[in-house]
Amino acid sequence: MKRFAITAVLLTLACRLTGVAQPAPGLPLSAIPKPNIIFILADDLGYGDLGCYGQKRIKTPQLDRMAAEGIRFRSCYAGSTVCAPSRSALMTGQHTGHTRIRGNANVPLEPGDVTVAEVLQAAGYRTALIGKWGLGEAGSTGVPNRQGFDYFFGYLNQHHAHNYYPTFLWRNDEKVPLPNEVPNMDSNGGGVASRYIEYSHDLFTAEALSFLDRNASRPFFLYLAYTIPHANNEARDKGMEVPSDAPYADETWPQPEKNKAAMITRLDADIGKLAAKLKDLKIDENTIVFFSSDNGPHKEGGNSPGFFDSSGSLRGIKRDLYEGGIRVLMMVRWPGKIKAGLVSDQIWAFWDFLPTAAAIAGTTPPARLDGISMLPALLGKEQTAHDFLYWEFHEGGSKQAVRMGDWKAVRPGPGQPLELHRLSADLGETNNVAAAHPEIVAQIEEYLKTARTESEHWPMRAGQKVKAVR
Repeated sequence: MKRFAITAVLLTLACRLTGVAQPAPGLPLSAIPKPNIIFILADDLGYGDLGCYGQKRIKTPQLDRMAAEGIRFRSCYAGSTVCAPSRSALMTGQHTGHTRIRGNANVPLEPGDVTVAEVLQAAGYRTALIGKWGLGEAGSTGVPNRQGFDYFFGYLNQHHAHNYYPTFLWRNDEKVPLPNEVPNMDSNGGGVASRYIEYSHDLFTAEALSFLDRNASRPFFLYLAYTIPHANNEARDKGMEVPSDAPYADETWPQPEKNKAAMITRLDADIGKLAAKLKDLKIDENTIVFFSSDNGPHKEGGNSPGFFDSSGSLRGIKRDLYEGGIRVLMMVRWPGKIKAGLVSDQIWAFWDFLPTAAAIAGTTPPARLDGISMLPALLGKEQTAHDFLYWEFHEGGSKQAVRMGDWKAVRPGPGQPLELHRLSADLGETNNVAAAHPEIVAQIEEYLKTARTESEHWPMRAGQKVKAVR
């Protein structure tokens, strides 16, 4: 009897926390509908690339609608300024001072690393990753099926993911052959196609829709990691690979810019298909959808991030620790739970997603996380704030960055003095005010003494050479 009473109290608290309707007395636990969770991640999509974030020329009506129907954050941060460490932070709830993967290199997650997929899987969720992984090669401890995902379809290797017309993709631990032809294919599957038949992005959308059909009657977590608008770097100035440049074919823009815009509008349309599917399956109101990008915009594939003002008013792009490299767009929609049309300046980061997802699912996150649950902020309630956010980046020499409230500090290299910017007055980070605020610099220096643990793969070194996947 005592056990039943305790369970009932915990269940009531969980229901209040998540906004899920409380069950009638005596209703079995299995009958309570846990919210479905979808996290859609774009690849190298800039803070200014969507209409709802100020874009004027690229058409994104579906994502603009998502923002209007949910909450749009203006101070959300990626896990890193490049792919793999950003995704590692998203999956593990740890920033790049603690997460295992701190750069673009072939270092896999290990069995001791706990991912958001494992947490949700243990809570009764069906889990799937569709798209790009980058946290473990075939046969390693880091493959998705060994990191909490029941189902995987897509790219394991980041270099392979450059190619939008590959000769194969992975379904769980099996290679799925595709009819594309890549005469210069390397050992990872990367290269440039000579025969364009199946576009990987379209396959990901089809797989995602199929996954929703198969799992509409049970709680699920779908991590949909698209590769758009990343470039195929091996194709150089023709790297913005897309089946058609519609609806921008008649624009007088350079061809790479037409293609980039077409890629983003294609992504937008497919997110509209997913939204329609949720409504058709009558699970829209029990599904929370997150949308973001893994880092700032790239300057690859013939594309110039300045053409569309892809960083908006922020300084920097991909591979920078200035705001343009790490501040990312983030919208979240949950009908009936998140009020429509909210705009928030809540400061948070990718490592907050794991504890947030755990709170939504009514389960307990693992210990030793850097993240905190942002569910109160999503629901328009009072939110606990971070003391500071931390990043480190190791291409071309180790760099660090900290955001502490309104202050942003960047260390260009080990032993170098911190640059300091007050973002409310200097969002473009053009004015270093470190000399005028020694007390703020000293406080951040104190945080930096304990912000990271050592890593054999990513030690703090000046001018360090890192073999990175671009």
